[in-house]
Amino acid sequence: MLATVTGVAVLTACGLEDHRETAGGSTATSEPPFTPKAPLPSGKSLGPDAHVPSPTGVDETDATAVAEAWTEVAYGYDTKYDTGPHDAVLRSARWFTAAKAKAERSYRPASGAGEQWNSWAAHKAWTTVDVEPDDDGDAPSDSARDAYRALFVDGTAHGRDGWTGTGPQATVYVKLVRAGKGEPWRVDEVRTVEAAIPTPDPSNPASAATPTAPLPPSPSARPE
Repeated sequence: MLATVTGVAVLTACGLEDHRETAGGSTATSEPPFTPKAPLPSGKSLGPDAHVPSPTGVDETDATAVAEAWTEVAYGYDTKYDTGPHDAVLRSARWFTAAKAKAERSYRPASGAGEQWNSWAAHKAWTTVDVEPDDDGDAPSDSARDAYRALFVDGTAHGRDGWTGTGPQATVYVKLVRAGKGEPWRVDEVRTVEAAIPTPDPSNPASAATPTAPLPPSPSARPE
């Protein structure tokens, strides 16, 4: 089941934690316990058969609409073309602040995308996500310049070989900012709490199927 944090208080104090340093709700230490690997290259250019979301008609004066559109794109992977989740994060840059977009474009993941990603890639899978509000009412009220949204991501992976499996599962906390009332909202900070995905039982192929209930890195680690 989803590992959650208490309320949305994490959004209030000094801002959200960088999503690249968050996995399973914990923050990475400044000293890695291993020698960093060479940064992963970016994914390939998307082909005509790519399956990635591209929301249209998003009301950018609506903080919720922007947060949901950003999340849909940031978790919309296509493993035939993407090296890892960060490629989808870059596709979502249209909704970033200038500073956030610059930081993400200069960032290079230093290790593989993980076991779950490798499972999707074995089927050349793409992911689709349902994005739902996950706000318990503790978030601060929107101001003229700041807004906070908590969203639950419930994803499914679709293999090009007909396979279907569990996709991204996470709670995403988004801070949005704007220049002033009536101006478009932009994603400024993101914190991701990934869900725990059960390990499939090799002796039981059915255990790898998509579970009926929501159950990991991220975008913005994703997703990455």
